[in-house]
Amino acid sequence: MTFNFISVASKSIPGIMSNNTILIVDDEIGIRELLSEILRDEGYRVALAENAAQARAWRKQARPDLVLLDIWMPDTDGITLLKEWVSSGLLTMPVVMMSGHGTIDTAVEATRMGAAAYLEKPVPLQKLLSTVGRALRSGQAKPRMTLPLASLGRGALITDLKRRLEQVASLTAPVLLISEPGTGVDLCARFLHEPNTPWVEPDTLATLSNAPFELLEQAKGGLLFLKEIDELNKLAQKGLLLLLGKLERYSVRLVCVTSTPLASLAAQGVYDPKLYEMLSGLCINVPALREHREDIPELATQILSRYIESGDVPLRQFSTAALNCLRNHDWPGNLAQLTGAVHTLALSCTSDEISAEDVKQILVPSSPSQAVAGIPLDIPLREARDMFEKTYFEQLIEQENGNMTRVAERAGLERTHLYRKLKLLGIRLRGN
Repeated sequence: MTFNFISVASKSIPGIMSNNTILIVDDEIGIRELLSEILRDEGYRVALAENAAQARAWRKQARPDLVLLDIWMPDTDGITLLKEWVSSGLLTMPVVMMSGHGTIDTAVEATRMGAAAYLEKPVPLQKLLSTVGRALRSGQAKPRMTLPLASLGRGALITDLKRRLEQVASLTAPVLLISEPGTGVDLCARFLHEPNTPWVEPDTLATLSNAPFELLEQAKGGLLFLKEIDELNKLAQKGLLLLLGKLERYSVRLVCVTSTPLASLAAQGVYDPKLYEMLSGLCINVPALREHREDIPELATQILSRYIESGDVPLRQFSTAALNCLRNHDWPGNLAQLTGAVHTLALSCTSDEISAEDVKQILVPSSPSQAVAGIPLDIPLREARDMFEKTYFEQLIEQENGNMTRVAERAGLERTHLYRKLKLLGIRLRGN
């Protein structure tokens, strides 16, 4: 398929980069030609698509810096195309919606889904240029890497997860996500977050012990996201109890994450029974990656595409055998581990195609697994787990010569989560 692509020389217009590419998607040839002429005169590069099918094909080949997207088109309307880009993780550029007979509801729906702005036809010249310039500056300041729930997969388990999240989205009660580390619980919490309201995700939960209401002040009218609440000490648990009693007053939606069932911790006497009762009203399980491994090939391809688009890695693609190899791995670190593995493969692969052999090499541990001995059996489970984790991370750090990127990838943890874990375990890094 051939696209009408127009490039012009720089006109040195203040605040505008001449290499910005704008994709115009409109079924009316007159509108396309008028907009392209105006934008060319302003120094932009312009690509044209007369329908959604051409826009899809163009987007697969390249990432424009901005899209001007008509809502009413004969084959597929602009709202549907925008939803497709959102669900597939391709909405990494600002999109300005256009319509000659739109409604307020349509404009609101488009902006809620991620559109940068809405223009009503006929578009006044100055409004067109100011909107385009503002959207481009916004896109440059904060590159859009919005990850939808489709970034967790499309299989039956993830479809069910999305359905459950949709059911509780309009409620105000706290939500407890039960999940192994690395499954993408952040995306679930983001799904429940109302746009243009505060999002508070503290790096440490120590504030719960000494100033829990500070978190409520920060999150007022928005969402408070607390991870690893199964690791709270008694004082922090009391702070969380106080916080729970004030959620309604501050209009805060609370979403918590635990990797250990709170019921078992409450039965052991290490978790406050009242706190467990208050948090367990709305529980949602986020499945481990190995439980929906049919999604792994598509997820790996999506992750690779995002890295390529961001310029972090060279142009690469997976062979079918490589994707099958990834699919058959158990991924104890879940999506976080898969993401790290894809990044490593894209950087270390010696050809444009990532092979099954490349995958097998990075999935083999750098040294044989070592059993951790010497953990007494007459201590509480929490203490035994801390002893194991401390030894585990110390060995990983030693094996990787202090390379924390590799340690995070092998452990299947995000870097911020890893550093927080090391601090809790009292592990000091070299030079610290």
